[in-house]
Amino acid sequence: MEFRHYSVLLHETIDNLNLKNDGVYVDATFGGGGHASYLLKQLSNGHLIGFDQDEYAIELAKKSFSEVLKANSKPKLSLVHDNFGNLQQNLAKLGFIDGIDGIYYDLGVSSPQFDQPERGFSYRFNARLDMRMDQTKDLDAYKIVNTWSQKELSNILFKYGDEKYARQIAKNIVAKRAIKPITTTFELVDIIKEAIPAFARRTGGHPAKKSFQAIRIAVNDELEVLEKSLLDAIEILKPGGRICVITFQSLEDKIVKKIFKKYSDVDIPRGMPQIPDSLKPTLKIISRKPIVATNKELEANNRSHSAKLRVAEKL
Repeated sequence: MEFRHYSVLLHETIDNLNLKNDGVYVDATFGGGGHASYLLKQLSNGHLIGFDQDEYAIELAKKSFSEVLKANSKPKLSLVHDNFGNLQQNLAKLGFIDGIDGIYYDLGVSSPQFDQPERGFSYRFNARLDMRMDQTKDLDAYKIVNTWSQKELSNILFKYGDEKYARQIAKNIVAKRAIKPITTTFELVDIIKEAIPAFARRTGGHPAKKSFQAIRIAVNDELEVLEKSLLDAIEILKPGGRICVITFQSLEDKIVKKIFKKYSDVDIPRGMPQIPDSLKPTLKIISRKPIVATNKELEANNRSHSAKLRVAEKL
């Protein structure tokens, strides 16, 4: 199957990194390599380290980027099969102990993951419940749906999906799995639809959209890992280095906004004539408002409609 990837806010992201020709950069979500390809064209030297927890993405990237992966190529590219939550450990292994010049994240599920029915991410295709971005992990959607308590299910549906009918859906899941295990995406879709009143199913998009998002986030521990990775990234950025983050839903964007604000604000005690180093901000916000897709990009790539890019610089 062809590995298709539509990079959103491509130029805006890479251009905001203020690339240096000999700089070291991290692509925290390599995917199909759309952002990486554009970045590598801007460098005559330097090094890009691409992270992806999806082994399928890494294997295809090895083929697509075979020329630049050669030992003597300039610029250089290294691929890391791991979650970006393990950023510091992997960079240390690769010898980048002095820090990096920039990092960018393109969060959420990549187009190929959605387009591969067997991955179980989409309510549009019938497949075994899975939703693992890293398929070496043990926890998948099947286990969550069939073993987590009604309260746990209700909590994640509400917290991660903002699902108004979380309790009813969780109750129906538990009732149905008592008869037989819930195995496929379409089985889960029917259970969700059955739990939502008919009038509510007629508006607001696909009835299963919020629940599938919530379960996917829980399977991959997406929000907690994102927060850890952002904090690690801020720590290892060199002064003047930039961090760019593209989000696609409000929970992700709130985390990015909160962390950027925390590290860019200065709380100066009254009467203090000079700010001590310990109270000086770590970041400078480059984009006070998130950068969004242009009308031209929206026409070419509908996935861009919910994308928000935030940029900050290490001081």
